[in-house]
Amino acid sequence: MGFPVLSLLIFLPIAGALWVLFAPGGEAARAQNARVAALVVTLLEFALAILVWVKFDNADPAFQFTEYAPLFAPYFAWHLGIDGIALLLIVLTAFLMPLCILASWTSIKTRVPEYMAAFLLMESLMFGVFASLDLFLFYLFFEGGLIPMYLIIGIWGGARRIYASYKFFLYTLLGSVLMLLAMLYMVGVAGTTDIRALMAFDFDPAVQTWLWLAFFASFAVKMPMWPVHTWLPDAHVEAPTAGSVILAGVLLKMGGYGFVRFSLPMFPDASAQLMWLVFGLSMVAVVYTSLVALVQNDMKKLIAYSSVAHMGYVTMGIFAANQQGVEGAIFQMLSHGFISGALFLCVGVIYDRMHTREIDAYGGLVNRMPAYALVFMFFTMANVGLPGTSGFIGEFLTLAGIFQVNTWVAAVATSGVILSAAYALWLYRRVVFGDLIKESLRSITDMTRREKAIFAPLIAMTLLLGVYPSLVTDITGPSVANLVTEYQAALPVATATQIALH
Repeated sequence: MGFPVLSLLIFLPIAGALWVLFAPGGEAARAQNARVAALVVTLLEFALAILVWVKFDNADPAFQFTEYAPLFAPYFAWHLGIDGIALLLIVLTAFLMPLCILASWTSIKTRVPEYMAAFLLMESLMFGVFASLDLFLFYLFFEGGLIPMYLIIGIWGGARRIYASYKFFLYTLLGSVLMLLAMLYMVGVAGTTDIRALMAFDFDPAVQTWLWLAFFASFAVKMPMWPVHTWLPDAHVEAPTAGSVILAGVLLKMGGYGFVRFSLPMFPDASAQLMWLVFGLSMVAVVYTSLVALVQNDMKKLIAYSSVAHMGYVTMGIFAANQQGVEGAIFQMLSHGFISGALFLCVGVIYDRMHTREIDAYGGLVNRMPAYALVFMFFTMANVGLPGTSGFIGEFLTLAGIFQVNTWVAAVATSGVILSAAYALWLYRRVVFGDLIKESLRSITDMTRREKAIFAPLIAMTLLLGVYPSLVTDITGPSVANLVTEYQAALPVATATQIALH
């Protein structure tokens, strides 16, 4: 396919954002035009992403749809390309964006053109992260994504939005400064910014540990891993509903994508040596944040802590560094994108009606909102990992991969499944079941047709991936197999034997 489709994916939302910002007309007309334009652009992006998926050759583990323009070669180039792992994250992003625009249709009433432009700009930057094959181009997109999200939380967020947006910005920026220093060193040693060349480059094992830690500082905050996760609950609570959806659905996945794209292939020795650090932090994340979720009063905070626990599975699966572990981690990232995004939308539905996220403010909603109760139950069960939903496949594959490396780590991780059932069902029971005793809830109405239309594709994808996981694994399989093979081949014989014995 000679057409530069990846460049189009990146630049189309920027063009849409500019049009939305500078379109003429009165305030009401501009707001409505901004909504329609943003929806049209995001739907076009989704159509392009599906086209890329159709044209993608599943059997080829190499990067496809590559584009290259030597802007400041050898130190900076417009170099794009995707493998199976990047493709699925691009499709996930394109899938969620129109739903975010629809979710904001009536709830955002101030500065609507600027809001829609921020979302379009963020879509462009997220595509850039997953499609970059140049080290500094990746860094620009990776850091650039902070800016629109910072604005979305800081301008359209809740009461403590300024505090939350600063915390989000500073945490993620500080981690990335170390990554930039490591990148400068790597380019100085290897003499290229080409990610494919750097994946094949043999860095000195003594230096690998420092480089690995520098990248880890950035990706661990982005994931977010315990103990650098504290920005996430604040960001989620203050962000508007669509901001939470894209934060949980896509932005957290950038950390996992970074581990798969950089940490494992570029620093295999350090990844093997420091695997236990990742396992240790991930075990704490799965157990500790699940227990923290149990005592939350705010629905969004509970789901945010649930996200941290589920990302613990992802980091464990990636650093298990075997076929099931890495594939399970990628599957879990996609599944979490649908399920967690849907749970935040569920909170948004009742928040738009009652303007509170306190769990104690609700109860007995099934009496007034039966359709909502059904949708909320479906995604609660998917979040727990009910067989037949995508949540089960991701957790099962990941745990199977971890079990091959260390049975004790797998046992601790499995306890997270029980804990997630505890907090998720506790939340559901308190909000949906019981008697409708609160006077304020007697007039609450069930979901509108627009809200049902937003949930329909999310339900369809969660079920489809739950019963037909090959849709994902057929695409990621060759790329993951190639990654694992090269990782194992790059390890010294002593380290490889040591890992095999465990």
